[in-house]
Amino acid sequence: MQMHPRRRGLIGLAMASALTMVITSCASGGGKTDGPESSVGFAECAGKPNDCNGGKTKQGGTITYALGKDIKAWNTLSSAGNTVEYQHALFGVVPRAHHYYPDLSVQVNKDLLDSVEITSKDPMTVVYKIKKEAVWNDGTPVSAEDFIYTWQVQNSRDCPTCKAATTSGFKQANSVTGSDGGKTVTVVFSEPFPDWQAMFVPIYPGHIAKQHGSLADSFTWLEQNVPTYSAGPYKVEKYEPNFAVTLVRNEKWWGKPAPLDKVVFRIITKDSELVPAMRNREVNAIAPIPTPDLVTQVKQISEAHWYLGKSLSWEHFDLNLKNPFLADKALRQALFTAIDRKQIIAKTVGQYAPDTAPIGNHNFVPGMKAYQDLITKTGQGTGDVEKAKKILTDAGYKIENGKLITPKGETVPPLRMRHTTGNQLRKDSCELFANMVKPLGIEVQVVQTDDLGGTLTAGDFDVIIYAWVLTPLRIGGARQLWHSTSSSNYGKWVNTESDRLLDEAARTVGDDTKAHDLINRANDLMAQDAYVLPLFQRESFLSVSKQYTNLRPNPTNHGTVYNVGAWGLLDQAQ
Repeated sequence: MQMHPRRRGLIGLAMASALTMVITSCASGGGKTDGPESSVGFAECAGKPNDCNGGKTKQGGTITYALGKDIKAWNTLSSAGNTVEYQHALFGVVPRAHHYYPDLSVQVNKDLLDSVEITSKDPMTVVYKIKKEAVWNDGTPVSAEDFIYTWQVQNSRDCPTCKAATTSGFKQANSVTGSDGGKTVTVVFSEPFPDWQAMFVPIYPGHIAKQHGSLADSFTWLEQNVPTYSAGPYKVEKYEPNFAVTLVRNEKWWGKPAPLDKVVFRIITKDSELVPAMRNREVNAIAPIPTPDLVTQVKQISEAHWYLGKSLSWEHFDLNLKNPFLADKALRQALFTAIDRKQIIAKTVGQYAPDTAPIGNHNFVPGMKAYQDLITKTGQGTGDVEKAKKILTDAGYKIENGKLITPKGETVPPLRMRHTTGNQLRKDSCELFANMVKPLGIEVQVVQTDDLGGTLTAGDFDVIIYAWVLTPLRIGGARQLWHSTSSSNYGKWVNTESDRLLDEAARTVGDDTKAHDLINRANDLMAQDAYVLPLFQRESFLSVSKQYTNLRPNPTNHGTVYNVGAWGLLDQAQ
């Protein structure tokens, strides 16, 4: 799978990673127990998720879509670039072998590929047939060279210094070769990989990369430079730091022409500026993490449709185990036991989604067949301060003069807790966290970051809040997030038994029940170790000006931009 932190965001943040899950219809349920809430324009989305808010478009025009983060990394294959916002800005530029649809189906990208087929189970072999007319905007054919490069920088063997967001699948792929003039790509695996559809999502240009040195050098170059390349309906016209990314039609696009002349991703990092921007028509679409005030205000904009429903994204508190004090399990357990998740929900998301409840899993959300609550039995998230104090005293800690003293006589220093700039929900959650652990003699300093990917990759935090966004695939993604060797395991939790279980799950093809059991067993070990505290399944919120059509909510990490090439102004004369 691929998850995306939403920093944004594989797994905002919510980020990016790959998973295989069996999901019931309630996985995309809304803020009320009877389903999602919406205005008339999105009323059909519950029953017709892939077609709602559809209509005939007219040619021309510009749409401005609010983007919650300034872009700090342009290579979305990298751990620093693996955020929802970055991926969304480039969705119409870099191609993908598969797309994740609002109904949670995984579909072949028919603009790029004629077909994808598993031709052998032993060894597992997947063959991709690239459309003959598919080219990059410099005229170079999209070919096996691009698939090979994308594989090499993520398989951990050819480029061990490439900080890829995930190696899932790419590491298991023994070879990637081309034939038929590069238009046929054959991937042979050393062992079965169940989430193979999460691979090559996206694909980067091998011929451009070769112009910039070694695999490692080109990987860094792609991260640092605004794309001039495109194999999608749009290309980047310009990037204005902290202001906007402007896409225009790609004149070399071979598919159905995009209706709009331009798609502008307007960078707005403060929630408080979104509604005024919508009212003033500075932006035409927003999809932020909702807050009570924002939801209330958007509902009052008569010129826009709105939608509020459950997403495949979940918020969580993470600890950095490289901090020598947090390396102690007892301290981590005490911290999480003192946290009252119900109170945090009541004072944040619960104000506009009152049925929101704490979740108890790090890989599956309620509504998924594999979901199990593995947190409640640990006592974490209950706000039981006395129990938390007992965990500490039993381990030899003391609280003296309002400070926590370790068994070695050291004072536990203040913890730096990070959240994304302008995100009021996360800011409030951090402040609640700080107040809840203060009776333990622990001081928390809340510090914002405008570069979630960079902060996570550098480990520049003691505690952090962000979200992972799940994909419709959900087996290999667990390995991406929690394996000790994964660059997406930002807090550096290490457990050899968990690694073994996750490795076995990632090799399990054709038996989802077994794979999910293995993942949950590994998850149970992590829950007991108090490494990451799940908070709640997040609401997705979308508001779109009524003159635009073919924009609709998509609970996966591909989001509303999954069909950006179909967005357009509504033809009122239809």
